[in-house]
Amino acid sequence: MPPELLSSFLFGKDISEDHSNKLSNFNMQETEFALLSTINSPEDLKKLKEDQLPALCEEIRAFLIEHLSENPGHFASSMGAVDLIVALHYVFNTPYDRIVWDVGHQAYAHKILTGRKEEFKNHRTLGGISGFPSPLENNCDTFMAGHAGNSISAGLGMAIADKCTPGNTNRKTVAVIGDASISGGLAFEGLNNASNHPNDLLIILNDNDMSIDNNVGALHSYLSDLTTSAGYNKWRNKMAIYLRKKGLLTEGRRRAIIRFSNSVKSLVSRKQNIFEGLNIRYFGPFDGHDVVKLVKILRDIKDMKGPRLLHLYTVKGKGYKPAEEDPSVWHAPGKFDPDTGERILTPEVVHTPLWQEVFGETLVQLAQKDTRVMGITAAMPTGTSLNYLCEKMPERAFDVGISEGHAVTFAGGLAAAGKLPFVAIYSSFLQRAYDNIIHDVAIQGLPVTFCIDRAGLVGEDGVTHHGFFDLPYLSCIPGLNIASPSDAQTLRNLMYTALTLNAPLAIRYPRGKSNIYDEAEEMEPLIPGKGRIVRENKDSRVAILSIGPIIRNAVKACDTLLQENVPVDIYDMIWMKPLDSDILSQIATRYDAIVTLEDGVIAGGFGSKINDFMKNLEKSPKIVNLGIPDRWVMHGDVPHLQAKCGYDSQGIVSTIKSLLSR
Repeated sequence: MPPELLSSFLFGKDISEDHSNKLSNFNMQETEFALLSTINSPEDLKKLKEDQLPALCEEIRAFLIEHLSENPGHFASSMGAVDLIVALHYVFNTPYDRIVWDVGHQAYAHKILTGRKEEFKNHRTLGGISGFPSPLENNCDTFMAGHAGNSISAGLGMAIADKCTPGNTNRKTVAVIGDASISGGLAFEGLNNASNHPNDLLIILNDNDMSIDNNVGALHSYLSDLTTSAGYNKWRNKMAIYLRKKGLLTEGRRRAIIRFSNSVKSLVSRKQNIFEGLNIRYFGPFDGHDVVKLVKILRDIKDMKGPRLLHLYTVKGKGYKPAEEDPSVWHAPGKFDPDTGERILTPEVVHTPLWQEVFGETLVQLAQKDTRVMGITAAMPTGTSLNYLCEKMPERAFDVGISEGHAVTFAGGLAAAGKLPFVAIYSSFLQRAYDNIIHDVAIQGLPVTFCIDRAGLVGEDGVTHHGFFDLPYLSCIPGLNIASPSDAQTLRNLMYTALTLNAPLAIRYPRGKSNIYDEAEEMEPLIPGKGRIVRENKDSRVAILSIGPIIRNAVKACDTLLQENVPVDIYDMIWMKPLDSDILSQIATRYDAIVTLEDGVIAGGFGSKINDFMKNLEKSPKIVNLGIPDRWVMHGDVPHLQAKCGYDSQGIVSTIKSLLSR
């Protein structure tokens, strides 16, 4: 189907590029869900006739547009996976048969078909359902899916467990993975083990980075249809049993035959793939939007023995023209007008830069000053604003894909050869590279700077994406300096400091807006382990020791307390490692009580380090640590989540009043 017709089934007629962006035939007020309204479980789905499935897919896409235009989420990937999800639940006996999702951006239709249609309007909100598959939420969600690349390994574990469990040997497991995720190291480890251990795992590669090739050739189409047919595979299985009985088919010979078979298919189709050498049967590629054909293919291959991979081509944003044309922007577009495709952005009188934008602009400036500066990210050039350097100096900017461990070790190699790499990765994703940070950077004392984006509570993406843990998991590493800026200029100064430090440095900052700053203002190196006082009153009995932008909550709380004649001093510590021992020693003798404040877990975090320091002094004031308590925090907007954790401004006020009343 030509690109300009990809949306016609939803909107009712062709949408010419020469016309305005008005999607005139799409009116959400008139949308009806005749089929979808009857489905509250996979069993309900199976009551439909096969020829009704395309119409159901249209309804699901219309449902997604209606709800995601008002309550934003991950749009393009979910639109592209609708047909696959419908086919999977139609063919397999879910939840008994397991579908293991990778990442979960694509799984909204799965939630809708598994009893969460009514709750979907509140997805990703406080108290609502998660934006990602979660076994805590529904028994059709078989495994947590927030980080990329884990579906094959998890699915393989389930498939082998069933093979070893009497009564479960016919239970099916399907691992769905995207073309970006399968490039990660964990996915390759899973593929390697799937080829070496007896299992019946079906892997579905949802490839949405390429257009569907219609000109595949008659012989190739025939071969694809033949090798997925039930008759062919029944005959193939009988032959295998016969040859085993005769002693002619050993495990080694079976693998050789699979390799030979794959080689023949590659010769005929004039295409090769990496799975040929892994003893994994490969089927495809097929059109991932032909739901009726998908049902046939899945029925044909579902009962096959041994690991196999089904390769599908899909289109991100399928069924909504603006998303098809710009899937990157429409990955998570925010609110939009469903009729026009116009994104609804909050107007700003003056643009306040995001923290990531401050990083991106500063990195370009540093690269212009120093030829040793390089930039690295793991599939997040736009999300981290490394794309600024990509555009200005592409030869010095590297997006290594969903390979965080490689990103860190690659940076270590650059540093060992005299460069100054800046690695920009989200806090929760950097966890995947922990050994690389220790072994390939810190032990050698290499000057790699980790710019840790999305640190702290991130909001609607929830528990799998919160940047809870970076302060504790980094602070125990010898020789690694750790800092967090409270404003844009401090971030710039910290990045400038990295040019002179000659040691590994971690700089953490949150998602969201920073503050307006002057790009022309000169950057200056900071002294590691030196904090500063932000607010001081000679009558203060309590001090707040804060690290990072969460200091805004402290300032707001102190303004409230000052109205009640309760002065409180505020210290911006900037550095967690090394700590400012001079300023802490002074604080210990000056105040009756201390409140530590951090946007991260309390256990092992900034507050814990302050506690350890103070307990070794002769005089130590009362200390209360505020941050994320020792429990999982789910999804919702950041202000509400901070309030639930007790470190919003009101929580700080209450804590200080309680301290002073003791």
